[in-house]
Amino acid sequence: MIRGFALATAAAVLVLTVTQPARAADEEMVKAQAGSWLLAPQSGAKGCRLGFETGKAPGGYTVSGADACAAALPALAKASAWNFTDDGSLAILDAAQKVLVRFQEEEGSPWVSDSGDPMWLLPALGDVDHVPTTAALAGSWQVRQPDGKAICDITLTSETDQDGTPKMSPASDCPANIADLKLSLWATEGFGLVLMGTDGSSLSFDMQPDGNFKTSDEEEGDPMLLVRKQGG
Repeated sequence: MIRGFALATAAAVLVLTVTQPARAADEEMVKAQAGSWLLAPQSGAKGCRLGFETGKAPGGYTVSGADACAAALPALAKASAWNFTDDGSLAILDAAQKVLVRFQEEEGSPWVSDSGDPMWLLPALGDVDHVPTTAALAGSWQVRQPDGKAICDITLTSETDQDGTPKMSPASDCPANIADLKLSLWATEGFGLVLMGTDGSSLSFDMQPDGNFKTSDEEEGDPMLLVRKQGG
């Protein structure tokens, strides 16, 4: 599944309203959400990381690393707590328990901000500090086996169809398991990339720390890599 993308001046647009924390956030949910998270503008601009801790804080649970947001997302430098809300959203709050930003999640997709300039909340990935954009990914790529053996080439373009979805094309020598998908379009969502066929078929990938992609865990069959060709 594709999963699990401008903020020029985040301080001016982040919501500053009071939220009530969930009455009794499930302990397992809190533990599952704890960790290092990247708050990334969908525009591809630089984001910042926050650590979601399990220790208690006014309004929810402790946030660490907020100082690192001062340059990219200044309003979030005031973050001191995170919590689930009664409607299932995830809120990041300041010391006065005011909401700095609120995220919502749909099944199979990453957390996305519900107001202001759109922003993703994604599990941190290596040293990556932004999400890939269509313009950045357009070019020549190669599908490979995990051992590095080439399978076939594909081309991602910035040209879009009438619905605004970017177009792509596989090389004529792609094997049947790829050719039969009739791939012609592609899209990104957070750190995910999906190749889509004319008959509703798809092939989903997740970005790796080096900027290349690997087929998502939900995909059947042997894993494959999607690697940018040199000069592509």
